[in-house]
Amino acid sequence: MLARADVDAIIIGTPDHWHQRISVDALNAGKNVYCEKPMVQRLSDGHDVIEAARKSGRIFQVGSQRVSSIVYQKAQDLLSQGAIGELNLIQAWWDRNDAIGAWQYSIPPDATTEHIDWDRFLGRAPKLPFEPVRLFRWRNYRDYGTGVAGDLFVHLFSGMHFITGAIGPTRVYATGGLRFWKDGRDVPDVMLGLYDYPKTDRHPAFNLSLRVNFVDGAGESSGFRFIGSEGIMTVDGGVTISKQPRPSDPGYTIGTFAQATQDQFLREYREKYPTRRPNADSMRPQGEERFEPPHGYNDHAEHHRNFLEAVRSQKAVVEDATFGFRAAGPALLSNVSYFEQRMCEWDPSAMTMKG
Repeated sequence: MLARADVDAIIIGTPDHWHQRISVDALNAGKNVYCEKPMVQRLSDGHDVIEAARKSGRIFQVGSQRVSSIVYQKAQDLLSQGAIGELNLIQAWWDRNDAIGAWQYSIPPDATTEHIDWDRFLGRAPKLPFEPVRLFRWRNYRDYGTGVAGDLFVHLFSGMHFITGAIGPTRVYATGGLRFWKDGRDVPDVMLGLYDYPKTDRHPAFNLSLRVNFVDGAGESSGFRFIGSEGIMTVDGGVTISKQPRPSDPGYTIGTFAQATQDQFLREYREKYPTRRPNADSMRPQGEERFEPPHGYNDHAEHHRNFLEAVRSQKAVVEDATFGFRAAGPALLSNVSYFEQRMCEWDPSAMTMKG
């Protein structure tokens, strides 16, 4: 395929442990590449892909469709316009609570070495005897996949980075466990992550919390809550702004003061925070404001359309190799934190782990 002059672009939809090798080979062959997320399986793979994309001059796009979504574009616009004031905290989640969502993919009855090139599938992974379950349910195993962090955290990082303009955290801590799907997998089915994002020219310092679980039996859902000084922005299938302005004065707790002290406190308090008569300017929006995409809108199709247009024009895409690794890096570092039971430090500019 790479030797064919009539092939302009390829889509990489392989297990994660093949992403780096195929991406680099394809870029070196002059092909444009759409690579599903996560961009790479290992932190050590990321810069190889970035460099190959730079040298080739070809289009490289990572497949996390939120970057092309008009819903996320609307959220980006609202946040930058100050719809919720100054950002303080982001909460994000992705819950999957059925067998398919938990990667219990079907295994065909003819899954034998007669029909499967097992050694080719293994690639750089450890050489193990043939096991169909490890091929068809490869996301369950660290040898081939990246667990819930690489499958789902990375989507949340991609969408959040697009909305905020952030390039990554400086500290990562993840915990969780294997609670329900005790089917031989060696990755957790519950993972919680905490991340420190530093102040930049594009956003204030904020904290991020992520949650993925496959265990609570309540169906599938995912979304974000962007918590600001004046409200909350929820991003799911659409965008909701809930205004929660802070009062102009802080209030007081003086009930246990002596009466004379209370009187003195109140005099000084009212000098600083005089009682204001209600007026039209003091009226503020109440309730929620909701923004919905058009019926039938599909961000997956939009992301592929953007890739094809970029291949034709050779104009840069948003989710290039650098963007892709800045989303994959913290996700993969979450696995490092979880399995090594420690807090990890990350340099989001250089895209390297510290220490």
